[in-house]
Amino acid sequence: MVNLVGVLHGERAEPYGAAFAAAHVDLPRRVVASCQRTGLRRLLHMSALGADSAGPSMYLRSKGDGEKVVRESGLDWTIFRPSVVFGPDDHFLNLFAQMQKMAPVVPLACAQARFQPVFVQDVAEAFTNAMTTPSTIGRAYELGGPEIYTLEALVRFAGRASGHPRPVLALPDALARLMAVILEHMPGEAMMSRDNLDSMRLDNVLSGPVAPELGIRPVSLESVMIRALAARSRNAQLQVHR
Repeated sequence: MVNLVGVLHGERAEPYGAAFAAAHVDLPRRVVASCQRTGLRRLLHMSALGADSAGPSMYLRSKGDGEKVVRESGLDWTIFRPSVVFGPDDHFLNLFAQMQKMAPVVPLACAQARFQPVFVQDVAEAFTNAMTTPSTIGRAYELGGPEIYTLEALVRFAGRASGHPRPVLALPDALARLMAVILEHMPGEAMMSRDNLDSMRLDNVLSGPVAPELGIRPVSLESVMIRALAARSRNAQLQVHR
């Protein structure tokens, strides 16, 4: 059994709101119960780097409680804790590229927060390899790429690669939280929330190298996303001229 479910946003509550509880705690509990009921032993669980029941954000606290459910299940579990995951169709770098296409300047909260982005294909290969590697049972693995970036560096990279580089304005904490409150109440899915800011109080970087038994050699963000962002920008231009 593989559980990949996760949400980034939800209503505020202590220790976390209903959306976080449903996706990160209640669902793993149901998955575990289903495995126990059917006799399925193997469980691969997607958590998050920094997951901690006492963490600074609802996201990290709920992910930590979800891990606890898995660890106490009695199943043959493996937990994965990735940094932010990137890929050609992600909602991370592509969002930053789209913002710079539309706006003359990018106001940015937590500009110096640090991340170690990992390619989605590397994450998939880690799951696949662990499935048939008994030594990964009962282990939690951090997943990240070969480079560490600040959030500001990632935003600037997305702008350059997509052909729409814009000035980045790093916001002080008070203005960042005000912007997050406004974005939380806008129609549609929130681009940023106060809980995201709380998560970024912790550096999202690995404590050491990726474990060799996972059998992956993480690829760099640039090797994948320069062409992906440039191609998406060209495709958008073609659509305008059709």
